[in-house]
Amino acid sequence: MTAVAAPDRPVVRRGGSPARPLRALWGLVGVVLVGWVLGNGFLSLAYHPEWYGHNRILMALVGIVLGIGGSALLFYCINVFIESLPQRASQGLIPYAFLLPAFALIGLMLLYPTVQTINYSFANNKSTAYVGLDNYRAIFADPAFWTALTNNALWLLVVPAVTVAVGLVVALFADRLSAGGEKYSKSLIFLPMAISFVAASTIWGKLIYDANPNIGVLNAILGTENDWIRMSGGRLNSFLMMIILIWMQTGFAMVLLSSAIKNVPDETLEAARLDGANERAIFFRVIVPQIKGTVLTVFITVVILVMKVFDIIYVLTNGQNNTNVIAVMFFDELFTAGRAGRASAIVVVLLLLVTPILVYQVRAYRKEAAR
Repeated sequence: MTAVAAPDRPVVRRGGSPARPLRALWGLVGVVLVGWVLGNGFLSLAYHPEWYGHNRILMALVGIVLGIGGSALLFYCINVFIESLPQRASQGLIPYAFLLPAFALIGLMLLYPTVQTINYSFANNKSTAYVGLDNYRAIFADPAFWTALTNNALWLLVVPAVTVAVGLVVALFADRLSAGGEKYSKSLIFLPMAISFVAASTIWGKLIYDANPNIGVLNAILGTENDWIRMSGGRLNSFLMMIILIWMQTGFAMVLLSSAIKNVPDETLEAARLDGANERAIFFRVIVPQIKGTVLTVFITVVILVMKVFDIIYVLTNGQNNTNVIAVMFFDELFTAGRAGRASAIVVVLLLLVTPILVYQVRAYRKEAAR
């Protein structure tokens, strides 16, 4: 028998019919309108609290409705628009379309301020006219900037390394305790993570470093009346402030490193013991190489935190007595001296210093993920 070809019929695919341009247009218009309403709604919350009678509860409710309801409606309109496109285009665009709001938010909250800061670093104090490289010349010619940069370098040399080392030792010994002892000891060590930098600085400044030996523990132990934080000469006060950050971040390092140590296979440890290795050799030659990725992650995370350290110095010395750092200098330039151009230039320098560390961290993550 000879097969008879069936007559051609239009094939209608879900989301791919070319006869639905109005639905696609409706979805696109919906995306634009919802985006416009969301943007203006949040701007009104930020800049026009009088519209809500300064009622914070009402403002919070409006923000919740805008955030949740607006996001749901935005994704619905995006879905309508995508499904109305031809099938091939629809399937290709779906992943990117639903990531678009997140990327747009990242661009608005992260990329746009970065670009604007770089732009303002070439402008005058009021950001009304460009002055070329004058701001950069001014900060690099200022001895205070080099003092702040030196102090930042000192913090970088000490805090990350000591934090990782102490966190590793604490994690190793805590894991050898009983279940109850491990739980309580780790909770106590992690507790400083729940304290703000301002509160931690106040606690140490008043209870530990206070010049009055009846209040300050350090002077009570040494039998002195030194004002440790405001001492001139040397950088002992900077080292004492570093202890505060180490105290706060040791719990963070301990949790991650303890988890990594627990994931080291018991077979490798037993094999090392059968070969006659002592506990010290097992730690440095078996455990540490296998948790190298976690150690690197903790180290880089603390490095980035140290590059931005601000609260401890601002609360205890406000950058005086040879303790200034880049973040405090930026704050003083912008809010005290009113020099927005120089402040932006300082931030750009900080950004340039952090960028190589971020690039290295991303590459290290990719290398670890590829294994």
